[in-house]
Amino acid sequence: MFAQTAFRKRCTAWLLATGIFLMLGSCAVEPSELERIQEEGVLRVITRNSPSTYFQDRNGDAGFEYELAKRFAAHLGVDLQIETADNLDDIFYRLNRPNGPALAAAGLVASDVRRDQVRFTHPYLEVTTQVIYRKDQQRPRRPEELVGRRILVLKGSVHAERLRAMQAELPGLQFEESDAFEVVDLLRMVDEGQIDLTLVESNELAMNQVYFSNVRSAFDLGESTNLVWMLGQGEDDSLLAAANEFLDKARKNGTLQTLRERYYGHVDVLGYVGAYAFAQHLQQRLPRYEKTFRETGRKHGVDWRLLAAIGYQESHWQPEATSKTGVRGLMMLTLRTANAMGVSNRLDPVQSIEGGGKYFVKIHNGLPDSIQEPDRTWFALAAYNVGGGHLEDARKLAEAEGLDPNKWLDVKQMLPRLAQKQWYSKTRYGYARGGEPVHFVANIRRYYDILTWVTQPQMEGGQLVNGEMHVPGIYAGEPQETLPPL
Repeated sequence: MFAQTAFRKRCTAWLLATGIFLMLGSCAVEPSELERIQEEGVLRVITRNSPSTYFQDRNGDAGFEYELAKRFAAHLGVDLQIETADNLDDIFYRLNRPNGPALAAAGLVASDVRRDQVRFTHPYLEVTTQVIYRKDQQRPRRPEELVGRRILVLKGSVHAERLRAMQAELPGLQFEESDAFEVVDLLRMVDEGQIDLTLVESNELAMNQVYFSNVRSAFDLGESTNLVWMLGQGEDDSLLAAANEFLDKARKNGTLQTLRERYYGHVDVLGYVGAYAFAQHLQQRLPRYEKTFRETGRKHGVDWRLLAAIGYQESHWQPEATSKTGVRGLMMLTLRTANAMGVSNRLDPVQSIEGGGKYFVKIHNGLPDSIQEPDRTWFALAAYNVGGGHLEDARKLAEAEGLDPNKWLDVKQMLPRLAQKQWYSKTRYGYARGGEPVHFVANIRRYYDILTWVTQPQMEGGQLVNGEMHVPGIYAGEPQETLPPL
C-alpha cells in the first residue's frame, strides 16, 4: 500500500511538472514584427510606380521612396522587396491583409481619415497640395472658383478627402474620383484639356511638370503637410519604432537632405519656357543623333542619355553651334580638347559626340578614388564645364569649411566663391565663373532625369510594358541596352 501511495505521488508530481512545462511552452513569447522581419531577412514595402516614388529603368530601380526604403532595409540588416499597388485603396487593403507588406512608402500624406486605417511614422518631407489648371484656361484663385469645373482626383487620396470636406461649405462643388490613373495621367489630362482641374502634391508637380508644358499651379490648397510612411493596424509597434528611429536619424545625419537634393534639388531649373523647348527638341532634334549617342555610350561605357543631356545643355542638339569664345559643335568642344580627342571637324555631329563622350570619360576616370557615385558623375560634369583645377580649388575650400570635399551637395556651395576675390585669391588656379558649373550640372541632371523617364518602360501589374506617357521620337532601332551613367 505504501508503494502504491508513493507511486501515485510520483505520478502526480510528474504530471504536474509536465503540465507546468506545457503551460510555459504555450506561453512562449512570440517574436515581434521587427524580429520576424530580421529573422526572415526581408523587408516588404508597397509603393506606387511614379517618378516621385519608384520606377524601373533599364539601369534598375530608382525613385525617392525606393532609395529611402532601401536605406531603411540596410539599417535593419535585411533585403528590400518592393511591391507596387494598382491604386491607393489597394495600398491600404494590402497593408492590413494577413501576410501583407510591412509598410507603405508611396508618397502618402497623413490625414485624420487615414488614421483610422493605418499607423503613421514620423514625417520626412514637407509638401503642399496644389490646384492644377491648364494655362490657357481661366485661373482659379480661391476654393470658391472650383465650383463648376471638371475636377478629377485619385480615388482614396487625401485630395478627395479635402474636396469632400469643402462640399459642406460649397454645395455646388463637384468632382470625380478614379482608381484607373496615376498622378502623371491626371497632369496629362489637364495638359490636353480632358479635365479642367486636378489636385497634386507640390513634389509630384515638381517632378512631372516638365513633361506637360500647359499645366500650371493655380493656388495652394490649405497649409503645407508632410509625407509619412504607413503601417497596417495592430498593437505591435516594434517596426514603427524602428522606422521612426531611422527617419529621425536620416534627418540628423543628412540622408534626407541628400535624397532631396538628388531627386528634387534640380527639378525647377528649367522653367516653363525651357521645359517647353526641351519637349519640342526631344521630338524634333534628338532622333537625328540618338543612334550616335547610343553607339558612343556603348563604346565608352557611359549611359547614352547622360551624353545626350550634356549635348543638349551645350548646344540644344545643334551641330553648328558656336560660342563667343570659339567653342564649337554639338558638344561644344574647345579646339585644344578636340585635337586631344582626335576630332578633326568639330561641326561634324558624329565626331563631336564621340569626342565629347571620350573627353567626359577621361575626366571621370581622373577624379580621386574618394569620390563615389552618384557624386562622381556630378563632379565630372562640373570639371567638364569649369576645368579640373578649379573644381579641386572648390573641393579644398569645402574641406577648409568643414564640409565633405567628396560630396557634390557640399562642394557646389563653394564653387560660386571662385568668382569672389576674397576667396579665389587664396586658391591655386584663381578666378573662375564658379556659378556656371553649378547651373550646368543642375540642368544636365534635369535633362538626364527626363530622358531616363521617357525612355523607360512603365509598370503594369508588376510587369514592364511600353507606356502611353512617353514622348515620341525616341529611336527604337537599337537593342534595348543601356549602361549606368558610368
